[in-house]
Amino acid sequence: MTMQNTPLLMSRILGRGAQLDPNEEIVTLLEHGTHRQTLRTTWDRANQLAGALKALGIGVGDRVASFMWNNYRHLELYQAVPSMGAVLHTINIRLSPTDLEYIINHAADRVIFADEDLLPLLEPLLDKIPSVELLIICRHGEGGDSSFPNTVDYEDFIADANANYEWPEISENSPMGLCYTSGTTGKPKGVMYTNRSTYLHTLAQALTDSMNLSSLDAICGIVPMFHAMGWGLPFSASMLGCKQVMPHRFMSPDKIVELMVEEEVTLSAGVPTIWQGVKGILEENPGKYDMSHVSRLTCGGSAPPVSLMRWYWDTLGVEMIQGWGMTETNPLATLSRKVAKRSHINLTEDQQFENIAKAGLTMPGLEVKIADEEWKTLPNDGEAVGELLIRGPWICSEYYNNPQPEKFQDGWLVTGDVAKIDPEEYVIIADRSKDLIKSGGEWISSVDLENYIVAMDGVVQAAVVAQPHPKWDERPVALVILSEGSNVTEEIILEHCVEIFAKWQLPDDVIFVEQIPLTSTGKIDKKTIRLQLSNEGYQLPDLRSA
Repeated sequence: MTMQNTPLLMSRILGRGAQLDPNEEIVTLLEHGTHRQTLRTTWDRANQLAGALKALGIGVGDRVASFMWNNYRHLELYQAVPSMGAVLHTINIRLSPTDLEYIINHAADRVIFADEDLLPLLEPLLDKIPSVELLIICRHGEGGDSSFPNTVDYEDFIADANANYEWPEISENSPMGLCYTSGTTGKPKGVMYTNRSTYLHTLAQALTDSMNLSSLDAICGIVPMFHAMGWGLPFSASMLGCKQVMPHRFMSPDKIVELMVEEEVTLSAGVPTIWQGVKGILEENPGKYDMSHVSRLTCGGSAPPVSLMRWYWDTLGVEMIQGWGMTETNPLATLSRKVAKRSHINLTEDQQFENIAKAGLTMPGLEVKIADEEWKTLPNDGEAVGELLIRGPWICSEYYNNPQPEKFQDGWLVTGDVAKIDPEEYVIIADRSKDLIKSGGEWISSVDLENYIVAMDGVVQAAVVAQPHPKWDERPVALVILSEGSNVTEEIILEHCVEIFAKWQLPDDVIFVEQIPLTSTGKIDKKTIRLQLSNEGYQLPDLRSA
């Protein structure tokens, strides 16, 4: 007996939610209230969008770019472009003009969809991106225009197309999404996702032991849809028939809290800085917001402090799920749940939080290992530290039009993270290899120092970076943001850190600042901090508090 060999195509799952629960809503926060449309309307409009793109001559494998916030039209692109066999290239709106020009040309995008308030960011590039034939403007009643010679309004573009599009039968290995890495050395690198890889990632993400997604969820993705395909949440939610709640450009903590409360959100996802901001709003307004519908928050991009995860659990009963991954891993690779194994049911709460502080357990279907400088596999004993390698069906095997074989080792992706794996199979990220501090021949983890400093009352955020030292090669320096009225001093921070760190591991200097630079994806921008420190000799006029 043989089984059907049905290709794993996104077109087979992205309309499922609309078919099963057609009247559930997609909600987008706009300038004047919320925009609402049903799952059925969204899927019908995705069909129209595919028809309009086909009429334009967009075919299998052609790149279609989005330059957009998280909103209902962006979701229509997520559903239409992969299903028709084209490639959705989600462009990070926070990149520099130089990087934007490079990736649009490198991807050879034929069409760009752009929200109207973002048009000024594209304006300097419009005569430098010859592959782009049409700019499709997504209007939200805010005005804004472009000097690009060939533009059309989104609604006009899809208006005459049929709401029933016949999705093509293509290879499951056909590309469907393209994302470029940010914050790397050299030019951004493109990662091309396939129908097969994303189909499998979508199923794995919904598993009970991963994000535990269900059709009963109302999902609010704060993570930008231009960052690693919004961590895959728009695909999983479309497959299951979840309510989807989208913040558009209204990303301030107060707006996020109000939106989550009003739309009875059960699950949200974002980087640690988002959840620090939300915590601040809730603490400033005790009893004002009913967060009782929220059951879990997924946090990725960088490791959240244990103190933050503990606060959400102790104060709100909300589980914070820590995820680790990267653009190259589609992106979900490991997840850490409060109770991740049956044998952990009777662990104390302190023991549970020790586990949730780790990067987590590998997703089903993936394999990880750590290796030394000669690529020899190291033991999973929780002591050995090495380069983290990963492989599996949704892991990148080469970069788009830029293979870079040194980033791959015998079929494994070299992640650039330094880690250990403990006997329980938890991955524990020590640091990005470039963020470890080597002082007098010994390694210091900037992440461990940051998390311990942030756990202090009165500290909002901390960043620890290496600075050159004539004797010790490198020494750690800490930038710290204090909450209003905090009496924390450098001496208090060092006294706190010496409880668990050796004296030689302590920061040489603690600099109190008003803000800490973030990357385009909301992570602490250590590259910029190191540059500013070296240029300014710690003076940092744009960062220091008055």
